[in-house]
Amino acid sequence: MKSPDIKLDSPLQFIKGVGPKKAELLASYGMETVRDLLLYFPRFYLDRSSVTPINKLKIDQSATIIGVVKAHGMLYGGKGRRYEAILEDDSGAIALMFFGGVHYFAKSFKKGNIYAATGRVRWYNGYQMVHPELERLEEESDKMIHAGRIIPVYPQTAELNKVGLNSRGIRRVTSFVFEHLKEEVPDYLPATELKKLRLPVLNNAIRKIHYPETAEEIEISRRRVAFDELLAFQFLVFARRRRRETVEKEHAFGKAGGTVKKFIAALPFALTEAQKKVTTEIFRDLRGKRPMNRMLQGDVGCGKTVVAVGAAVYAVENELQVAFMAPTEILAEQHHRGWERELSAIGLKSALLTSSLKPAVKKEIAEACAAGEIAVLFGTHALIYDYVQFERLGLVIIDEQHRFGVEQRSKLHAKGENPDLLVMTATPIPRTLALTLYGDLDISSIDSLPPGRLPIRTAWRSQNTVDKIYKFVIEQVAGGGQVYIIYPLIEKSEQLDLENVEDAFERLSQAEFKNLRVGMVHGRTKTRERDKTLREFREGNLDVLMSTTVIEVGIDNPNATVMLIEHAERFGLAQLHQLRGRIGRGSKKSTLIAIAHEPISDIASKRLEYFVENSDGFKIAEADLELRGPGEVFGVRQSGLPTLRAARLSSDRDLLESSRELLARLFEKTENLDSERLELYNYLKRKSEKSAVMVGGG
Repeated sequence: MKSPDIKLDSPLQFIKGVGPKKAELLASYGMETVRDLLLYFPRFYLDRSSVTPINKLKIDQSATIIGVVKAHGMLYGGKGRRYEAILEDDSGAIALMFFGGVHYFAKSFKKGNIYAATGRVRWYNGYQMVHPELERLEEESDKMIHAGRIIPVYPQTAELNKVGLNSRGIRRVTSFVFEHLKEEVPDYLPATELKKLRLPVLNNAIRKIHYPETAEEIEISRRRVAFDELLAFQFLVFARRRRRETVEKEHAFGKAGGTVKKFIAALPFALTEAQKKVTTEIFRDLRGKRPMNRMLQGDVGCGKTVVAVGAAVYAVENELQVAFMAPTEILAEQHHRGWERELSAIGLKSALLTSSLKPAVKKEIAEACAAGEIAVLFGTHALIYDYVQFERLGLVIIDEQHRFGVEQRSKLHAKGENPDLLVMTATPIPRTLALTLYGDLDISSIDSLPPGRLPIRTAWRSQNTVDKIYKFVIEQVAGGGQVYIIYPLIEKSEQLDLENVEDAFERLSQAEFKNLRVGMVHGRTKTRERDKTLREFREGNLDVLMSTTVIEVGIDNPNATVMLIEHAERFGLAQLHQLRGRIGRGSKKSTLIAIAHEPISDIASKRLEYFVENSDGFKIAEADLELRGPGEVFGVRQSGLPTLRAARLSSDRDLLESSRELLARLFEKTENLDSERLELYNYLKRKSEKSAVMVGGG
């Protein structure tokens, strides 16, 4: 029988072991062709040298074990419902414990099955692992392990497992593909560059990522693919910066005059040196011939908004309009409410536009804006709608910019003739990531807090101490403080066994907090009701505000002195730090308690320890990048940017610098490149055109 003729662009549907139904599911994960499948990399690997006999395990050690399921079943008790499987090898036995997804595990485990389990060893009435990484070992893979082979373990989901595309199923397909693939993955990197970087050719790297013979091969192959990813990513940044350098704006700024001076003089505080420094940088950009593209970053509470409003005043002084977009109605309203009086006092009209306003009010605001009567228009994504037009939009300010998609930012930017752009973020960005994601933006950093801000005492506790924590809350309220309690969910979920704000509000307001004034808000609370609750909390008419992360940005209540975060193990460092910024805004000492629920993974424990010990947002951003990766920290997954499958920005900084150095040469000498480098440039250009995305703000 003739062997199948498989090429890189062959549809997966026609590959042995796939078929139409599985192909449809794979397509939903971004895999339509053989090429796509080859870029679906293993999550980790199993090899004989990494397996520990159960009787050699040590408490707090991370280990991989292999054993047979001797017993399994549901347990009930003080910690609620949980599922347990007993795994046994020739030397002993260990309990695998699962607190979430218990129905899935009840269907998955069968007595006599062989599993590899990877996780941290704990002691609770015996050795146990809580929610370990699992790989079911069939006869084929069991033999592979005992023959000393390294087994790739692929990302798995319930959907993939259901149709037989678990890790073993993916291995079968990739093995068949490599056996019958009739062409190599093309490599556009010149041989001299590969030699300089000490990297293998791409085809060999991809094969070795899937089927390595040594741990060293895994790492060197990953670095090769990582370099290609960073190169393609950075090409977008370089191309955008080049385009930007060819554009000149139609509007012009004169020297800062009386209106700006009046604004600064009327402030009830003096600008810090850091604020003065970045104001100078922004004003210098605004006076330039080319549109400003600047990111203003700084820690929670460092005073970015006053700098941005100062830039807005400067723009209006030069007969331009300003659009100031925030990600939530709460934050947009706070900006408008906080600055309307100051702007009005120097003769500048501002307005607020959000989706929840009545149609007649929205129409009135839009007409006034189009006629040039509104100097500064604050708002949410409602600003990007077609009915909103400006007479002369000269400056676009976007707060918490990583919460907006590229398309949303671009639509607002397009409402003016090459307006200046200032984007802000309270999530300080590590230099590595700033170069990668925002290399086309100039970056200003406010690296100090205004004087008088007290440090926030931070601790993390396990869920079994919650009774003591609630007593602490009651004591703090009795002393005149107010409290936030944050939950990960709005309502009970079938998929996630987590605390939710609606059930907790119902329970606590009638029990532990029955003598306190308790309010609740979340993302589905009606605007009028939400505004009323937030106003009552700000004015001191509520003692406790129970909420989801909807209050992460935009709530300013100096009297709030305590925050509890339920299921803190589920939050990233940057988000925990953002939430912490809601307290400690007044003259009283404040306390944050992060409450973690089992199972607490190794990474979650490290994250919580780091959070407790550090309050510097820049250090927290670096740590979050290392612990979670850029996509989750900065919303890259929602931005339309290429996916980094192999690159690790925390450890691949040398590759990032090398990719930027190579691209600098390609862009500098585009007209005089040799044939190999011209081929590389054209390949990257074609790839960037396919991705059809924009990096940065506009």
